[in-house]
Amino acid sequence: MLDIHWLRQHPQEARERLKTRGRGDEALVDRLLDSDGELRAVIRSVEELRAKRNQVSREIGFRQGKEKPSQALLTEMRTLGKTIEEKECQRQRLESEVRDLLLLLPNLPHPTVPIGNGAEANQTIRTWGTPRTFLFPPKPHWEIGEKRELFDFPAAVKLAGSGFALFRGEGARLQRALIRFMLDLHVQEHGYIEIWPPFLVRGEVAIGSGHLPKFAEEMYHIPSDDLYLLPTAELALANLHREETLKEATLPLRYVAYSPCFRREAGSAGKDTRGLLRIHQFEKVELVQITHPDRSYGALEEIVRHAEKVLQLLELPYRITLLCTGDMGFGASKCYDLEVWAPGVGAWLEVSSCSNLEDFQARRMTLRCKPDPAGKSRYCHTLNGSGTALPRIIAALLENHQQEDGRVLLPEAFRAYYPKEFV
Repeated sequence: MLDIHWLRQHPQEARERLKTRGRGDEALVDRLLDSDGELRAVIRSVEELRAKRNQVSREIGFRQGKEKPSQALLTEMRTLGKTIEEKECQRQRLESEVRDLLLLLPNLPHPTVPIGNGAEANQTIRTWGTPRTFLFPPKPHWEIGEKRELFDFPAAVKLAGSGFALFRGEGARLQRALIRFMLDLHVQEHGYIEIWPPFLVRGEVAIGSGHLPKFAEEMYHIPSDDLYLLPTAELALANLHREETLKEATLPLRYVAYSPCFRREAGSAGKDTRGLLRIHQFEKVELVQITHPDRSYGALEEIVRHAEKVLQLLELPYRITLLCTGDMGFGASKCYDLEVWAPGVGAWLEVSSCSNLEDFQARRMTLRCKPDPAGKSRYCHTLNGSGTALPRIIAALLENHQQEDGRVLLPEAFRAYYPKEFV
């Protein structure tokens, strides 16, 4: 959520920065400020009416001590009360309208983010590893997995319909081993605290993270309980300290969690539908940091390095791209994507997005920090990154390390978790 006080003082800057996202969000600024101006006028009117009512009340009390108050004075008192009641209803409506519009506004892009409308404007920051040269035509992961009986898509369709995957035998074991591998790496080497969160959250948690109301159609909702299935563990981790004021000395807080992720992927029919590239339920290890507002951009570079380490140990060639304004997520102020090379499908696959949301989530969650009991509190900054998402990691692992005989050679650093040389 953006700061309404800042928006009042810098409306043109807000419009210009939001315009670079290319989604027409700048038009919401005018609607918001119009409603906000009307709200403040109503608040002033209520305050003036209450002052007038207090004055009339004192006059009635004074007269009652000496004589009967006039009918005109009593009528004025009743009229003031009714008008205040009507104005209060108008105030509540406008407060709700202002908040709803604030919740729909995306974050402002950081000045260092390149301006552009799509992936073509993203900037490659660095690459790691060299894509392998094959002496045979590399196969896509779904052919490898089906031949080795690692997953069974027809069985998944039978159970849940299209857009789901079922892992079996060594495929299920591989997925479980990757989860343990990533969690241990981030806890033991990178200093994160492991969390095992509920996989269902309340609506206010999704509002706090920025997923509601904007992405309601993308989320699985259970109306009878008014709970949402996690689209990412970020929702749970970022909200762990909602409505709290943290001591600055305790920051940064680093949390890591595994969770299944559930996404309806509304509007993406027909896109990347083969294999594991786009499914409604997938596994992910998520990283979240809560930091002091002056140190969040150093934390962003750190969280990128932590996600990179997973790819390096799995010996997967990758590149890091700085996303342009039109390609960033709703809550991000600055975002890097980590993409692995998948030779079987001949494409770079995003396996992690690392974002600094600055105080965008903290304002929605009322999450603050302060230096000491007497110091002034400030909103924390929150960051998140996948550390990493499994379906595409598995796809890249199978495709990059496939052998001509159909087996898959596992990276040496991973064999402590999957004690075989080959899948």
